[in-house]
Amino acid sequence: MTKLSVIYYSSTGTLHAMAKRLAEAGEKAGAEVRLRQVPELAPAEAIASNAAWSQHFDATKNEPKATADDVVWADAVLFGTPTRYGNVASQLKQFIDTLGPQWAQGLLADKVYAGFTASMTAHGGQESTLLALYNTVHHFGGLVVAPGYTDPLKFADGNPYGVSHVTGGSNDAPLGDAQFAALDHMAERVVKIAGKLSA
Repeated sequence: MTKLSVIYYSSTGTLHAMAKRLAEAGEKAGAEVRLRQVPELAPAEAIASNAAWSQHFDATKNEPKATADDVVWADAVLFGTPTRYGNVASQLKQFIDTLGPQWAQGLLADKVYAGFTASMTAHGGQESTLLALYNTVHHFGGLVVAPGYTDPLKFADGNPYGVSHVTGGSNDAPLGDAQFAALDHMAERVVKIAGKLSA
């Protein structure tokens, strides 16, 4: 059975919803799945300044946290991060930066990786965030299995680099059919390719 880890950071819940959908799709594709969030690093004052952030933090604070073993264990890893100035959020980046010992031992290589993200605006750095994330995968010796345009549904979601969502000016636009279909497709694709590699 292919082993899939979905490892993400979410401040207000969008990436959390995307990660849950990927985990469900991965299980439907026949994978054993670990769904893990990375620890919050922001100070309490910053979290308290945003009601949605505070509510999401309280609602998910007891969910399983990602460890290096969750990456080493997996055949495929899906990393999720909101865009931060067109880049990976510091919370996910800090987790990735702790993987040096595993990287040095070659334990992060030869796995399938892909990413997902969200921003408030359509040109809010989604593509550059995913490309920045994949710089790390190259250093791991991992295999980027971005969805590309491997299914017509990708022309609806429009992002060949991964899966992304625009949350809108109020930062709360829900995921729609195009995003759910794209998330399902990406999970199925990485499970399929990882299964072929491990066979």
